[in-house]
Amino acid sequence: MRRACGRLRGGAVIAVAVGALLAPVCGGTALGVPKAAALAGQPSPAPSPSDGFRMLTPEVKRQVDAAVEKVMRDADVPGVTVGMWTPDKGSHVRSFGVADKETGRPMTPDLYTRIGSETKTFTVTALLKLVDEGRIGLDDTIGTYVEGVPNGDRITLRELAGMRSGLYNYSQDPDFFKALTSDPERPFTPQELLDYAFRHPVLFQPGEKFFYSNTNLILLGLVVEKISGRPLEEYLRENVTEPAGMDSTLLATDAAFPEPHAQGYTDQTADGKVADSTDWNPSWGWAAGAMISTLEDLRVWAPTVATGVLPDGRTLISPATQKQRLDTPPTTIPGAGYGLGIFDVQGWIGHNGSLPGYESLTIYLPSARATLVVLLNTDIGQGDTEPSTLFGDAITKIVSPQHVFDLPAQPSGR
Repeated sequence: MRRACGRLRGGAVIAVAVGALLAPVCGGTALGVPKAAALAGQPSPAPSPSDGFRMLTPEVKRQVDAAVEKVMRDADVPGVTVGMWTPDKGSHVRSFGVADKETGRPMTPDLYTRIGSETKTFTVTALLKLVDEGRIGLDDTIGTYVEGVPNGDRITLRELAGMRSGLYNYSQDPDFFKALTSDPERPFTPQELLDYAFRHPVLFQPGEKFFYSNTNLILLGLVVEKISGRPLEEYLRENVTEPAGMDSTLLATDAAFPEPHAQGYTDQTADGKVADSTDWNPSWGWAAGAMISTLEDLRVWAPTVATGVLPDGRTLISPATQKQRLDTPPTTIPGAGYGLGIFDVQGWIGHNGSLPGYESLTIYLPSARATLVVLLNTDIGQGDTEPSTLFGDAITKIVSPQHVFDLPAQPSGR
């Protein structure tokens, strides 16, 4: 529900940071000095190597751990798991804090988690597979497939995937916020979500500018279902996650949550008080944010979505189509480009995710073939910054100082 991305507040989504459902997206610029390490009392990292990623020595790992623990204290994060993997510079996986504040059960690397707007990378991958099969074209208009879309005869599938449609973001609608927070376990249908969006006028003409809108992905999910003739969750499983060997990743169709998982904590509630949102129904996010995954599966997904190549070397998305996905023109977010359902933030390719109670970040640095995954059990931010961004920023300032993942939230419109 939150940034990139997106977050709901007072009846509107606050900014989306990469991966948020209830808010708009975020972006950032690299900072010269690795502040996170300095604040944690650690020496500044040595100059970055030519591929942009440092060797994960015991000292670097200590610096990362200290920076993570400082963010946890400053942002009051209950639990977080961090994973880093490279082919030649080592790896580092560690969990911090608790998965359940009541029992004190520790956070562990094997937990299932809700990944929010990282779902967008899967939905768009499904779309691109249909493009590769010649069954649809990226420059087809959405009106060809879904009736009743404002400007539907002009908005292309490419503009929907690239967040340049001009359609209002349904999760920013005050009535939607009231409906969700008054009964967070209720189901929503895709059409109900579109109805919230389509009661608002278009914000701008197609292709005119970037605006992060969950509405775009609901429409693309409907396109995948119509052309494939399969429910979205089945198409994703059979054509995306199973070929990648991601057996613990699924599109949730109700509030069911595989075990083991962490409890999630949010303040995106009707009264603004912190609540346990573990069993809230994520159907309101559907193709934009309802997926569940694990650290190990996301480790696989990071290079797969960034390259279009499966772990066994087979092609998931053709090179020509993948090239179009990775065309990431600048956005309104400093330092961030957005392609077809994917961000490029200072060289890191991927997406963040957020919905009430959970946040995630899955990114890949092609120059070093390095993967970073961050999973946490709260979406309560610090000021205007997503907690996942705080961790991404602090970690990358240490391990890739030339490529700092900094994605500040944008203010939302009411």
